[in-house]
Amino acid sequence: MPALDLISIFIIPLNRTGIEYMVTGSVASMLYGEPRMTHDIDLIVDLHTEHIPVLLNTFPKSEYYRPPEEVIGVEIARAQRGHFNIIHHATGYKADVYLYGNDKLHEWGMKNRQFVEIGNDKIGIAPAEYVIVRKLEYYRESGFQKHVLDIESMFRIKGKQISLAILEDWIKNKSLEKEWALIQKEQ
Repeated sequence: MPALDLISIFIIPLNRTGIEYMVTGSVASMLYGEPRMTHDIDLIVDLHTEHIPVLLNTFPKSEYYRPPEEVIGVEIARAQRGHFNIIHHATGYKADVYLYGNDKLHEWGMKNRQFVEIGNDKIGIAPAEYVIVRKLEYYRESGFQKHVLDIESMFRIKGKQISLAILEDWIKNKSLEKEWALIQKEQ
């Protein structure tokens, strides 16, 4: 299963670094909902300049593409939307690494992340409400139906455990009322 491969290729090594992170995107929506195919994992990472050597040693050039130290430094310096990729050579699997920055939703998500055990490891997962808000944003930007399907799946599986009050606060904060109404209409 690609999601488990993504976890073993990217998350297990990241766990050893002590760098704070949370899994989001399609892998998180699968953990809250139903499996689907994906070849990438989205991570929110609280990365600082002093972490760069640790990160580069954790994902060696011989096994992974990762940007040069200088590029990672530039991305860390961004107040918002810092981003880079790590790609596993042998499988082509990719980690989209989004940096914590000054994003209030990232801050809330990291404080409220869930930890699930997979094998002998604990994996930090973004709260379901965070994942849904980001999926609504992606849906607004792209119009891709997969985001709607992920949200519907999460509600089918975890509906009663999702806080509508928290979700609706973030929806209002991010001006996602139109997208939320469309999704509710489809259910």
